[in-house]
Parts: sequence; C-alpha cells; structure tokens
Amino acid sequence: MVSMTEDPLARTELTFLLGLGFQLVLREFVTRVEAAGYDDLRPIHGAVFQALRGPGSTSTELAEHLGVTKQAAGQIVDELERKGYLVRQPHPDGGRRKLVVLTDKAFEHLTVAGRILHDLEAELGTQVDFGVLRTELTKLIRTISGPDLPALRPFW
Repeated sequence: MVSMTEDPLARTELTFLLGLGFQLVLREFVTRVEAAGYDDLRPIHGAVFQALRGPGSTSTELAEHLGVTKQAAGQIVDELERKGYLVRQPHPDGGRRKLVVLTDKAFEHLTVAGRILHDLEAELGTQVDFGVLRTELTKLIRTISGPDLPALRPFW
C-alpha cells in the first residue's frame, strides 16, 4: 500500500476524490446487490425505494424528491410497477391522484440491500475511519447547503 504522503491522490482535487469514492463504493454495492439476486434494479431504483418508505407519495412528489421531471419519475414508476416493486393505489384524499407505494418485494429488497451496505461499510471501516469521514462530510454539506438539503440528483 502506498503511504498517504507518497500517494498522488492526496494532492487531488476534492471533487474528484468525492466522485471517485462514491463511484467505487456504489459499484461494489451494486455488484453485491446483483449477486444477491437483484440484477433487475439500478441505483436510481434504490433512491426511489428510499423516497417511498412510509405512506408512499404521488409521482409528482417523487419527482420533486428525486430532482427529476414528472415524466422521468412516471417512467421509473411504470418500470418498477411492471417488475412488481411498486403499486399505484387511490390517493386517500380522493380525486384522480394515485399514491405510489412499495410492495413486499421492494421491502425485501430494502432489507437485503441494507444488510449488504452495512456489511460493506463494516469491511471498509477496518481501513477507513467512517466516524471522522461522516463528521467532515456533514460539515462540508452543511457549510454549502445550510439547513435545507437539496435533492440528491440521481445522475449515475
């Protein structure tokens, strides 16, 4: 292993390091999720599942949460509904709106994916101090965004 004083990454731009770290962790996570039998899902689907935890939401609310267009959210909902991860139900307030909710299949995926992510973090945590990393990233995010977090734009 290269020491931190010799590693050229130690002098690399922060945005590159953040992006590369995200990309590498996400790639390993996705590989493990696919190996667990979920090769029909993409990372954006996980963001959708996280957004719909609880009572669900409309496609418009989902679009706002994800930072995508209503059309894009509708396409994702259509795809996940075909795959059995989501269902549209009548909205409790009535009218033409539909509430998009997770199915048992989606909750099973969230359980498996959560376990995989915790295992991956535990493995990486033997080499990286995630407590310090989380603290510093939290400071960075709050310094830039303040109390209101923007949508995490799923561009990956």
